[in-house]
Order: sequence, then structure tokens, then C-alpha cells
Amino acid sequence: MRAGAAALSLLILAALMLSAAAAGADQEYAWSLPRGFPRPAVPDDNPMSGEKVALGRRLFYEPRLSITGAYSCASCHQQSRAFTDGRARAIGATGQAHPRSSMTLGNVAYAATLQWAEPGLRSLEAQATGPLLNDHPVEMGLKGREAETLHGLESDASYRRDFARAFPGERAPVSLDNLARALASFERTLISGRSAFDRRVFDDDGAAMSESARRGMALFFSERIGCAQCHSGINFSGPVRHAGAEQAQPVFANTALYNTDGNGRYPESAAGLAASTGRESDHGRFRVPSLRNVAVTAPYMHDGSLATLDDVIDHYAAGGRQAPLGPAAPNRYRDARLAPFQITTMERADLVAFLRSLTDEAFLADPRFADPDAANR
Repeated sequence: MRAGAAALSLLILAALMLSAAAAGADQEYAWSLPRGFPRPAVPDDNPMSGEKVALGRRLFYEPRLSITGAYSCASCHQQSRAFTDGRARAIGATGQAHPRSSMTLGNVAYAATLQWAEPGLRSLEAQATGPLLNDHPVEMGLKGREAETLHGLESDASYRRDFARAFPGERAPVSLDNLARALASFERTLISGRSAFDRRVFDDDGAAMSESARRGMALFFSERIGCAQCHSGINFSGPVRHAGAEQAQPVFANTALYNTDGNGRYPESAAGLAASTGRESDHGRFRVPSLRNVAVTAPYMHDGSLATLDDVIDHYAAGGRQAPLGPAAPNRYRDARLAPFQITTMERADLVAFLRSLTDEAFLADPRFADPDAANR
């Protein structure tokens, strides 16, 4: 309990320091930030504006950005699911399965890196074009159809107006680069920080969390359970990027999710970080995801192979998977921070209650993030 309280105190102090550090920064854009949250980092070549955010919001829900005219960014990132899709693996516009699950876009502005295992992808602008143009697998399927798609948007008077407002002074504002800039600007506003946990910690609202959730919080931050070793910081995912600290070291971990050879090997299609770095030591290492709104983002892990929060707790309590040779089998890739632990039935219920306290109900229904053209679809 003492160790858990100390860890939580450090989290609160760090969040308040980040917020204070950003307070004196340029506030030209009117951010609406939860208490304790710093201002997101914004690239110099894509300053925030209300017009750009509004355009990005429209484009996020625009099915004309897919090859079939039926898919949009929101197809894989649904607001009610904290901008995930409820699938084990994402499905593209043509029905092709993606090898990974859709990550939440909640608080993506603070992510030290994007995607599950691409350490160099740190720009929301660069990430935005990936799903549009990827062909292995196909996501939105626009590769080779960029000019046709942009022409369609430019032929729409309302889009022509909105692009001109978002990018004033440009002779040809309807461009792929500007489309990505607008999407990134909208995604930076998807900030979730009003969960029961936040109200308890930052508002000192003693009634925000149940007694069970408070006990679960102590377990979460305890050395025995060890969740906070990886799921730390205001986003429960490790260090965050923010204004004044544009660089942050992302956290990757091998959670011993697979052991295909009795020595910790993952399937070759799930080499994780090793696919980018080429280092054998990075085999099976994936980015530590945020736990905010985790109760509504099932199924879990990079491939959605754990269906429920109870399944996740079972996995970590066992120290990961040691199959096919049993619990005594070696696992040379398993992260050193992951160790088996004992947990009682009541403790399990308390830990789940805490994880559920990270759900921000207001975020899931915030009209600022909903489809602005829903009535016309």
C-alpha cells in the first residue's frame, strides 16, 4: 500500500508539473484541457486552428476517403469505443484483415510513438496518410486514386469552403498534405481526462471512486502486482509528448503472449519491434498501450487475443504464456518487468473496478468529437 501511494503521488506531481510547464506557452488555439493535462505538442508547420479542427472532424467521418465510398477513419475508430472498433483485428475497406487491432485515439496527441511497433512514427500528420494509402494490407485503399479523391472533395462546395478557411492564402488548399494536417489537428483534440479516477485524483472528489476501485488502485500501483511499471504517467502508457517536451521515450514490452517454440518465440507475423529494428532482442516487443477507457476497448493486446479484462489479469498473473512445455519452460524474450503473482477473487474484482474507473463517459459521448454530418448520411 505504501509503495502504491508513493507511485500515485509521483504520477499526480508529474501531471501537475507538466501542466504548469505548458501554462506559459503560446495559447493562440483555445485548448479545452482537463485539469492536470499539459498542452499537446504541435508541429511548427501545422499550427492549430478551429477551422482546421472542424475540417479534420468532417474528414474523419468522410466515407469518400475510401475506395468503396463506405469506409471512413471512424469505421475503425468509433467514439463510443474510445475510438477503437471492438474487433480483434482491424478490417479494411475491401474486407482485408489487418494483422493488428485498432489502437485507441484517445489522448493520441500525447503518444510518444504511434502504431504498435513502429518506433520512428511519431507524427500524426505522417500517420494520417498511412491508412489512406497502405496496400499491404489495404485499409482505406486510396493508393493510385489520390487525384480522383481530391477532385471529388474540391468539387464539393462545402469542402472547397472549409479547406480555404482552414488553409487561408493557399492557391490550392485541397491537397493530400492539407488533408493529413486537418485530420491530425482534429485527432489532437481527442483528449480524455474526466474519468472517475481523474475526478478523484485531480478534483479531490472523494465520492468519484468506489471503495473497491480505490483498493484496486492500490493494487495497480503496488510492487506485487506491478502494472504501473509499464502503465505509468497520465496516459498509463509511459512517458508522454507535450508542448515543451516534444520528444519522449516510448515504452515497448514483450508480454509473453506467445511461446510457439518453448523458448518464447512469437509467430513470424508478430515479430513486433524486431521487424523495424532487426534486433533479435526486440522480438515480440510491442508498444505499451494507454489504459484510459480500457473497459470499452476490448478485445486486448496487439492482436485482440485476450477477450476480457479478466483474461488479461489471468495472463499477467501467470507470468505470460509458457506453452507448449508448461510453466517451467524458458522464455528468453519475456520482459523482465513481468513476473507471476497471486491474486485473490476479491483483489481481482477490485483491480477490474479500478480499470473501469478509467472510463471517461463524457469523452465517449462528447458532441465535439461526433460526426458533424451524421444527419445527412
